[in-house]
Amino acid sequence: MIRTVLTPDGRRLAVAERGDPRGAPVMLFHGTPGSRLGPVPRAMTLHATGIRLLSFDRPGFGESDRLPGRSVASVAADAEAVADAFGIGSFAVLGRSGGGPHALACAALLPERVTKAAAMVPLAPRDAMGETWFSGMTPGNAEDYQQAVTDPAALRRTLDERAAHIRADPASLLADIDEGLEPADRAVIRQANIRQELVRAYAAAVSRSADGWFDDALALAAPWGFDPGDIRVPVYLWHGAEDRFSPISHTRWLGERIPLATVDLEASASHFSALLRMPQVIVWSGARVSWDAAVALSGWPGIRTLEV
Repeated sequence: MIRTVLTPDGRRLAVAERGDPRGAPVMLFHGTPGSRLGPVPRAMTLHATGIRLLSFDRPGFGESDRLPGRSVASVAADAEAVADAFGIGSFAVLGRSGGGPHALACAALLPERVTKAAAMVPLAPRDAMGETWFSGMTPGNAEDYQQAVTDPAALRRTLDERAAHIRADPASLLADIDEGLEPADRAVIRQANIRQELVRAYAAAVSRSADGWFDDALALAAPWGFDPGDIRVPVYLWHGAEDRFSPISHTRWLGERIPLATVDLEASASHFSALLRMPQVIVWSGARVSWDAAVALSGWPGIRTLEV
């Protein structure tokens, strides 16, 4: 089900609801770029595990109105507005890639409502990590985030061009990022259902403009507006060891500073490998069970972890 939620300041947010309407609520934050239509577990998996999954287009993406000048922290108010509109009191949050910091923002800023948080292949705060933030990052991403700080107008022109190409050919973004893909990424994207869902999500993300993509880049490269160290709920962090889009050092940094964090670093996995692990993490987010029990419930093989 897709519906529109009005925020207190009058903006529209496009929200998708999937799974069991009486299940445990989990709010999913899409990547950058992305949309509410991004890859998610199959409906039967959500129903079988009792998960009510909500996702919304961040401002400027898809069908959601823009919020110029937003920070990562700004998402907490929007998440609260969505939860209120759906009659939800407490909920878990999960973000992948550019959505990871936004999920952590909700955990830090909505302590009375967020029960658990998970971030998969997230970025860490650039201002806190310093120049090491760019270490190991694919050149295209590093250039974009550098421009977000030093030359936003140039970044805007670049993203407007990319968005126009995606509108003309939704699969073009996957071709554009191919040079940054590791073998593990290519193996994931070759799966027809995942590729189809990614293309659909990208097309929806920029269907009206590149506003959301641009505003996300600025927000992620700027001070986030909260300290991850203030999070006091259980947090699960997952990262593929071969990721070059958001390097594994970012999750290491977060794991060292979030008090109740569990960190899983998977060998021979990369950025898009997170899509294969998402069902486990969604089940863990919504269930009052251990990680091992969540893995069993999800029906997926366990994650191989490395020492941090």
